[in-house]
Amino acid sequence: MKIVVSVKLQPTLEVASALRDELHGCNQGANWVSEVAYATYRLKAREYALRKLVYTELRERGIKSAAAQQLIKKVVDAYTTLRANIKAGNLGPEGSKRRVKAESKPIVFREDAAQAYDHRNMGWDIDAQTVAITTRTGRMKGIPFVCSPEALKTLAQYRKGEADLLCCDGSWYVIATCDVPEPEVYKPDGFIGVDLGIENIATTSTGYQAAGRKLNRYRKRQLFLRQKLQKKGTKSAKRLLKKRSRKEARHVKNTNHIVSKTIVTEAERTGRGICLEELKGIRNRVRLRKPQRVALHSWSFAQLGDFIVYKAKRAGVPLVFVNAAYTSQMCCECQHIDKCNRVDQGLFTCRGCGVVAHADRNASHNLAQRGETVWNAGRESRVPATRSQV
Repeated sequence: MKIVVSVKLQPTLEVASALRDELHGCNQGANWVSEVAYATYRLKAREYALRKLVYTELRERGIKSAAAQQLIKKVVDAYTTLRANIKAGNLGPEGSKRRVKAESKPIVFREDAAQAYDHRNMGWDIDAQTVAITTRTGRMKGIPFVCSPEALKTLAQYRKGEADLLCCDGSWYVIATCDVPEPEVYKPDGFIGVDLGIENIATTSTGYQAAGRKLNRYRKRQLFLRQKLQKKGTKSAKRLLKKRSRKEARHVKNTNHIVSKTIVTEAERTGRGICLEELKGIRNRVRLRKPQRVALHSWSFAQLGDFIVYKAKRAGVPLVFVNAAYTSQMCCECQHIDKCNRVDQGLFTCRGCGVVAHADRNASHNLAQRGETVWNAGRESRVPATRSQV
């Protein structure tokens, strides 16, 4: 399993200047390569053919060989992603304003966008906690970095492949790729159903409930401040908008990390598996009133799901996805399905057997039952083969 570890560099002013020159030069080169690729191949750029056109010019611009190769690959990957998004319909149907805008001009990279490095132009000294990076002005050796003890241990044992150099708000980071082996998945003693929602971030069939009230109030406050800044429209207001956007994203990410770790730890401790509901495409399916759309589109269920998946893999916890249809309308005791069973957001009253329960708790029990059914249907059969009689 591939995970990433972020370390913060602590360069001197001279080294920081060299890194900034390297990053700006690489991204300026990437913009030029993108223009060439668009003019020659439109959206169908191929790495080998593009390299023959632009490599010599990039070297003349002072970009080192390995950085030039990575730069070309970055441009080709960007166009590959754009084609995939167009094909998947993520940019709208053919002729839509958003799709036409994306197809009508070359891809542009920010001057401080991340640049990939590998063993040819980046070296690591884990014991000394330093890195060496090749820039346009020479090799910068002994750049100290800081990270948590757990991240340092992961780097020392599993670091493999490329790393990205990134500048964010004047601070320098290296995002390293680590190939962590996955432990063997154990045989689960039942499943924990996890119902994801907006009012309650996550509700499990074992009783854990991560309330979303605090996070929702925080988002509403950020929305109010964002509207004020957008109305102002000045340069400083736009700068603050970017800053607040990143701050909100970090807050939500931290909350999702805490919730996902709690769920996976509980499953590992009790020897159970985890069952998640498949919510892909829910924003296209659900129709809501305008005041509710902001809450739906700021709901980070996919990020929380991804965190649970990778934490479960690292712990060897079995995990399945099931169809979420009717889980909020079906009684977990008698399986009676009725739209009227869901009295309101938090109350479930079965019209068949009379069971009264919390709506999200009831849905989580339904998910746990479906998860066990899916697991039993998909696991390897242990029945011995019968002998044929002649």
